[in-house]
Amino acid sequence: MSGVETETEWQSRFDSSLMRTMGMPLRLLVRGEGAYVWDDQGNRYLDFLAGIAVNSLGHAHPVFVEAVARQAATLAHVSNYFSTPPQLELAERLKRITGAGPVGRAYFCNSGAEANEAAFKLARLNSSPTRSTIVALNNAFHGRTMGSLALTGKPAMREPFEPMPGGVVHIDTTIEALEATIDDSISALFVEPIKGEAGVLELPEGYLKRARELTEQHGVLLILDEIQTGVGRTGAWFSYMNSGVVPDAVTVAKGMAGGFPIGSLVTFGWASDLFSRGQHGSTFGGNPLATATANAVLGEIESAGLIENAARRGEQLRAVIAGLESPLVADIRGQGLLIGVGLSEPVAGRLSDAALANGLIINAPNDSSLRIAPPLIIGDDEVREFGLRLRLAFDAVEGS
Repeated sequence: MSGVETETEWQSRFDSSLMRTMGMPLRLLVRGEGAYVWDDQGNRYLDFLAGIAVNSLGHAHPVFVEAVARQAATLAHVSNYFSTPPQLELAERLKRITGAGPVGRAYFCNSGAEANEAAFKLARLNSSPTRSTIVALNNAFHGRTMGSLALTGKPAMREPFEPMPGGVVHIDTTIEALEATIDDSISALFVEPIKGEAGVLELPEGYLKRARELTEQHGVLLILDEIQTGVGRTGAWFSYMNSGVVPDAVTVAKGMAGGFPIGSLVTFGWASDLFSRGQHGSTFGGNPLATATANAVLGEIESAGLIENAARRGEQLRAVIAGLESPLVADIRGQGLLIGVGLSEPVAGRLSDAALANGLIINAPNDSSLRIAPPLIIGDDEVREFGLRLRLAFDAVEGS
């Protein structure tokens, strides 16, 4: 179709052609640059969601663009019967930045859900007749494939697709529940260091350290889902580094290639010996186009000091939110540039709509929480503009 369509026209095309698994899109976006995107009407938005913590370098970053173009013109895909230099480089890079070290290993796939699916199978490989249960947390989110959905601690999401793969139990996110559950019958414990889809909820103080102690004591795999928290977003390469904990496995995706689909399961120590030939695979996983892009993005994050920037700008954004002095702000959660705003009233949807109307993209993962996850590249100008636009959104809702 030619020309600019009306909102009704493009929404009708969407509704008639795409599977009805999601709601109607909020806008029709046509381009982006840095921390901004534009819709088909020419309206500009400050993107403080970054594709749900995906666009680490923002939009159309020269490093991202050059990496995609260069590799696409060289070698895009070869299947998993062959290896390529970008694949080897990325595996070695992930071993280094995760802390998995020389005995670590990386498995490549195409998304966070696929990374957690691989981790689910890893957990099964640590099973025996007396060790068969996988533990995950209530209200956690690990993906929508059947295995990752079985791990997801949200019954309403699982119920339409039951029966789930068996052997998974969900517990409350307390140290007491952890101590009452982890024993020699458990094969693995899955944990999100921060529950992003639940509203950016942090774990209780000391939770990961106690989880590490108990899992080591009982031979249980500690598997950390860093799909949303990883790749510098929390002011460290990975959130577990803020707790001084070393896991047995970590899943990575979202920000790793700055918008190009890729995921990975990285194993540490003895967990690296669990998989054997033929037990898992992916046709597209680890192809040269995806891995070259990830190498470029991760290299830029490191060389440009964007991890330190995430920590610094996160503190600034928290100060901006606190400075609203709004009765609607009950608490401010998260780490680095993954920020949750707990609300005193169930108006998150109205606030995110008001923000969008004022040119700011944020997210309402539930009725009482806002999620803020801008690109890691933001600077003073973006922080200042965020404050102005967020103030307008809060004023609109408070005034109504």
